[in-house]
Amino acid sequence: MKVAVLNNMAPFVHGGAEELALNLVGALERHGHDVELIRLPFRWEPFQVLAKQMSMATTMRVDAADRVIALKFPAYLVPHRDKTLWLLHQYRQAYDLYDAGYTNLPDTDEGRAALDLIRRKDSTAFEGARRIFTNSPTTSARLAQYNGFDSEVLYPPLNDAHLFHDAGDEGYLFAGGRVNSLKRQDLLIRALALTPKSVRLVIAGPADDEASADALRRLAVELGVEDRLTLDLRFTTREELAHRVNHARACIYIPYDEDSLGYVSMEAAQASKPVITTSDSGGILGLVGDGYSGWVAEPTAESLAAAMAEASESSLLCRERGANIHRHWNAHGATWDLTVERLLA
Repeated sequence: MKVAVLNNMAPFVHGGAEELALNLVGALERHGHDVELIRLPFRWEPFQVLAKQMSMATTMRVDAADRVIALKFPAYLVPHRDKTLWLLHQYRQAYDLYDAGYTNLPDTDEGRAALDLIRRKDSTAFEGARRIFTNSPTTSARLAQYNGFDSEVLYPPLNDAHLFHDAGDEGYLFAGGRVNSLKRQDLLIRALALTPKSVRLVIAGPADDEASADALRRLAVELGVEDRLTLDLRFTTREELAHRVNHARACIYIPYDEDSLGYVSMEAAQASKPVITTSDSGGILGLVGDGYSGWVAEPTAESLAAAMAEASESSLLCRERGANIHRHWNAHGATWDLTVERLLA
């Protein structure tokens, strides 16, 4: 079968969705299919360009493909006679983030027109899909709430699972992943300032822009925690990332209302490392249970500091909760063989 995988492309931005798309292509090829990864250039600022971005997607044709698997807005707007959606997320600034005030769509006639256009184009795309999968119950719930479409949850398998294992405990807490305001690394630094001096934190991952990286460095100096905080704000190899996960005492991931379980949490679970997250972190809460497989703090510096201190001070507790999250993750049974089977059914 000729399969086209559709995703977005923002220059120099590489995160979980990009990794998933590459691994999906590899899995499809291993199953004997002829696969093309088509990445649509995507900009969202200023918001006025969104209409052109959607127009580009809706006028694109991939008729040579027998099946299209589309992942994200606006790539899933590309029309095709046999299109399956594996919905990672929509343009959330027109949905839940709009309601929460985290949006680039202004409350003006022009902004409301853009909001209406996005929602109408989405509904047309969803109506034309042969099947809709999502990456988590959170994404399915949003799709039902805002667009009125049912979907099936298909958890993404972990990429490079063989790299992640428990390699000991060097005592530090590790927070990996992309660095931006919605991932809230600044809140982690503020929490670190409230913990005992023995608590050590490593934050590693590429910043969306240099201003975000500089702001974290300044905050660390301002709060006097730079001697027990490692900021490695660059794109790291999978091997470097795995080494830090494998040797951590616990991992931390506190995005605002994440769509999925989160690769950071999945990698930690594979390595038997408990996860500290927050009560408003969304899909991750399907993997992290407070007092069982990690800590679920309130999204405040004080609550996070208490969780970080307890994790840092008790290697035994971390081993127990790490074993629990490992079992819980494996119970999901997410494999590429099953994923390919369901996406092509």
